[in-house]
Amino acid sequence: MRTGARPLILALALLLGCNGSRDQLLADLQSPRPEVRALAVKKLAGQGNPDDLVLFTRAAKDFAAIVRAEAAVALGESQDARVVDLLGELLEDSDEEVQGRAAMALSKVNNEKAKAYLTLQYGRRGRATRQVIVQALKNANVPGAMAEVVSAEARSQWDRNQLALTEGVLPERVGAAEELGKSGRPDAVNRLLPMVRDSQVILAAAAVRGLGDAGDKRAVGPIALLLEENFPELRESAIHALMKLQDPVATQRLQLVAVEKSAVSPLAIDAIVSFPRTPQTDASLCAIVLEGAPAEALVAGRSMRARGGCPLDAIGDRLARPATAASGLQAITGLGPTAQPLLAKVVPWLSHPDASLRLLAVEAVAEIGDASVIPAVQKLYEQETKGLESLRADWVTEALPQQFGPGFDPSTTPPSPAVAELKDNRPARHADLLGRVKELNAARARETGRDVVRHRVPTELYDDVSPERLVPLATLLRALGALKAPGALELLTGYTQDPSSVLRVAALVGLTKQGADGVNVAKAGLVEPDRDLQKALAQALTEAGEPGRTALIELLPKMGSEKLLVLDALTRAGGALPASASESLQSVVREGGPEAALAAALLGRMQAKDAVPTLVKALNETNSVARRDVLLALGSIGDAQAVDAVAKDLFHDLPEIRAAAASSLRKLGPSAYADQLDALKSDYFRTVREAAGAPAPAPASAAAEGAP
Repeated sequence: MRTGARPLILALALLLGCNGSRDQLLADLQSPRPEVRALAVKKLAGQGNPDDLVLFTRAAKDFAAIVRAEAAVALGESQDARVVDLLGELLEDSDEEVQGRAAMALSKVNNEKAKAYLTLQYGRRGRATRQVIVQALKNANVPGAMAEVVSAEARSQWDRNQLALTEGVLPERVGAAEELGKSGRPDAVNRLLPMVRDSQVILAAAAVRGLGDAGDKRAVGPIALLLEENFPELRESAIHALMKLQDPVATQRLQLVAVEKSAVSPLAIDAIVSFPRTPQTDASLCAIVLEGAPAEALVAGRSMRARGGCPLDAIGDRLARPATAASGLQAITGLGPTAQPLLAKVVPWLSHPDASLRLLAVEAVAEIGDASVIPAVQKLYEQETKGLESLRADWVTEALPQQFGPGFDPSTTPPSPAVAELKDNRPARHADLLGRVKELNAARARETGRDVVRHRVPTELYDDVSPERLVPLATLLRALGALKAPGALELLTGYTQDPSSVLRVAALVGLTKQGADGVNVAKAGLVEPDRDLQKALAQALTEAGEPGRTALIELLPKMGSEKLLVLDALTRAGGALPASASESLQSVVREGGPEAALAAALLGRMQAKDAVPTLVKALNETNSVARRDVLLALGSIGDAQAVDAVAKDLFHDLPEIRAAAASSLRKLGPSAYADQLDALKSDYFRTVREAAGAPAPAPASAAAEGAP
């Protein structure tokens, strides 16, 4: 009997032990610590007690995300159809981890309502959750899971935008017009084309922008007609749209806008330059060289300089008369060495009585670059300096102090409380705090090897000569540098310390034409506080070839905010970068910020394979502004080790990121992700579809005629 009772006693003991454990778990659900509550939910779910469903439902409302995530898992394990709506709510949770757990839980319930929740929320969630939703649908045996949700998202966006365009208020209609155009569908083009003549200019401009994004050449004609309108917003939108459509048919109308010398003329020239080169675009640019405003003529001339130049007979005719000589000299300045045959007609203008024409002639001969004019330019320089000698003479006989007085140096210690109160009546503690911040920034700059910017004494305190009066001398300094005149290196080096920023810029830019020696002197100007000087110098150094670009790369780690100007100049200049640039550019990518986008683009242009680990790591930063550029750079480099990292962004919620990921993945070798790329061929956005490999849709009219 004692032997028979032993199993019963053991069973009772086990039962009591289990109940005791369960009581503890129930008590843990009330714990103030979220991790304890989450663990209790997890252990209760493991017991599989149907009566605990109400506990999991309550836990799904917990204020802690970790508890809600465990509740979602527990609700999914129950496979109870009643929890689908609650899991649908958790799929909209503010925490991505909870969203992902809810998506996987819905896949376990596996009914039509659960699949509908997953499909609906795909278009509303971020990258991580979208990826989990696709996996959840695959677990639920949904065929073509990603293609299904991508198509559903596209249908939803199309219907929503159509409804907003038809029934929305004006701001909604404007947004819908642009979004419909981004779809690139022929139906969208058919809807937007009549709207370009809408009486509400803001809506018509939105329709034009949408047609530009649609990429349908049928819109070129109607949009080009809008260049005759008087509304600046509409004309600007039309030019941007034509630039995207890339059809030279609009060149003639854009040329008329370019020579009218209006606010949109520079945009029209940019559009013509961006078009595929044809005889018509070349002829239009050459016409702008002669007829456009000085700034626009210079842009057109530099573009034609790279294409071999323009016919010179018309320019030579203009140089024969003072009334038209200015436009002829401007044209030669833009065309540069390609206008060499006209040098003999330009030289006489160097001695013309009209100062403005002399100045234009100096710029023209400097751009042509013929050393035979050096004596004439040197003579003009001597005359100009002699004329300024009395004007720039020091009227303060004693030497000016080279340091700020106590409390007034903006780059060192803060002013004393008394001085601070006299200056702006701010409390002394605010001045002290500001001073401490400046001291810390200066110390940090010194530790990293950066040069601390030294502010110069304002010139208006001691110089009566206006900057405009110094422009002729600055032009002559640039010319002497460009012509590589004898002694130019020493002369320009002296002007790098001139108090006038106009002359310093001219000297520094001129030094960049003097080879490696001049570049070594000029590069120090990048730590000047003058932004215009930094921008002009960075551009000049990039145009100086390998020595200038090498100097910029070497200085990059020591730069602060001017880094963006340097990277922008290197990006615009094109051409090869030294191999040593890779490490410096990688450091910029690691620091993040807007500079990282330009640095990543340059690394892609270099095809720097050693930068792949750095670029891949940069993709881990979810909010990086450089994400698109990093993806494109990885595609340009073409290293297969980046495939998995790039493929994750096929699920990104931003279309420009999805397009960049798809484009790069196709270059890297998409075999492992062919299904995802095929799914994106049904994306709402045209750019994404084409990046994934989908052919551009045929226009509706062509389709009606049976064209392929």
